[in-house]
Amino acid sequence: PQLRRKNQRMLSAVVFRNVLAAVPCAPTKTATTTTTTTTTGPSRKSRPAKSNSAKFSSIRLGFRATLKPVSHCQSSTSLDAIDEDEKSRVRVRVLESSLRALEWDKVCDAVSSFAGTSLGREASKKQLRSLDQTYEESLKLLSETNAAVEIHKYNNAIMDFTRVDTLLVRSAIDNARRDSTVDGREALAVAALLQFSEALQINIRTAIKENADMHKRFMPLAELILDWFTSKSLVRSILQVIGGDGSIKDSASPRLKQARWRVLDLESKLSQLINAIIANENNGTMSLEASNINGRWCIKSGIDPVANFNGLLLSSGSGTGNIIEPISAVPLNDQLLEAKSSVADAEVEVLSEITEKMKTDLDGMENLLRSVIELDVVNARASYGLTLGGTPPDLLLVDDENASFSPEIISPKENFSELSYSSRRQWKLCLPKVHHPLLLQQHRHYLQEARKDVADATAV
Repeated sequence: PQLRRKNQRMLSAVVFRNVLAAVPCAPTKTATTTTTTTTTGPSRKSRPAKSNSAKFSSIRLGFRATLKPVSHCQSSTSLDAIDEDEKSRVRVRVLESSLRALEWDKVCDAVSSFAGTSLGREASKKQLRSLDQTYEESLKLLSETNAAVEIHKYNNAIMDFTRVDTLLVRSAIDNARRDSTVDGREALAVAALLQFSEALQINIRTAIKENADMHKRFMPLAELILDWFTSKSLVRSILQVIGGDGSIKDSASPRLKQARWRVLDLESKLSQLINAIIANENNGTMSLEASNINGRWCIKSGIDPVANFNGLLLSSGSGTGNIIEPISAVPLNDQLLEAKSSVADAEVEVLSEITEKMKTDLDGMENLLRSVIELDVVNARASYGLTLGGTPPDLLLVDDENASFSPEIISPKENFSELSYSSRRQWKLCLPKVHHPLLLQQHRHYLQEARKDVADATAV
């Protein structure tokens, strides 16, 4: 007995919580609740509370639990942990419910549709669905969006990302790192990326040169863009050997030019030979036509008649006719295949040279690709806001609601860790007279349709 009195015994918090969760709620608007308290002293019968309603009878609940000694400190810590877990789950449920009510997925799709690249659209959706930004990170995002808006006001055309194929550039970088040869379309995409970065740098420098205040208005994006990697020599090397459709130019190498000329010459000779044989054999009773099987020039004959020329029967089938390679065409076909193989080898040699030049700056190119995708994400937010006529929100700390922190006062060179004292503090997003973007977009669509109907009715 002394040992029992000395050691405090209590129900495990987890068991108690699970028992309470298992008790069904009464399907009534009002009900009388009976609370049962478990102690380590002498047992006491619990009496049901009296009820004025005759419709419900009292319910006695029996609990069976395993008692174990737990120190006061441990029990308090366990209860606090469970309380925090429950609060966390409630916050998650409230957040999910709020996002569903706001149709946040549709908002993410609408904003990301303004990104010019495929990887930019994916990154935009991922960023918008991430809701764990701190106060400082949110200020940084807002300052980037405001800078993109200023760049749009200066020249809307310079932020066109649609000509950058990020997937092909990503594939080219991966192939180069694996010591594989890039193809013509991948090399052309790399050149387009480098041209875009250089053109945007020139436009930003020109704007700052015309008006020094532009540097502050374009920050922090100006610093990001002006630090981009560029390589005029690589662009020049690619455009010298790759055509606009991604094919390799004849002038890329003397060997390639000679091999392609050889292919054209042999194909011309084979065409003349096959057509001559068909003309000699065509007596009105046979149906012959030229055919190319696996790169070899042949003659396809009808089903019943038998050809009078010597040749190799490559295939024969009921209802499909015969595929015959004339004996006189065999050596020319062999030479043609050798010439095509020489063309392929010469093209690989040209592309290998381009790949080796890319390898010298792979890190800079990969950083450029990542930075362009990030800028595309920022540009998508800015473009969407401009389309709807949006205004920047105010971000306020909870303990200083009267103060407004403008992102323009934060230098892009400033280390945001200096403001980390507020990263764990609560803050508010103030949107005065806000309209839901999806509803506003729908309203504008209806308004446009109404104007169109009025114009059509007036024209009639």
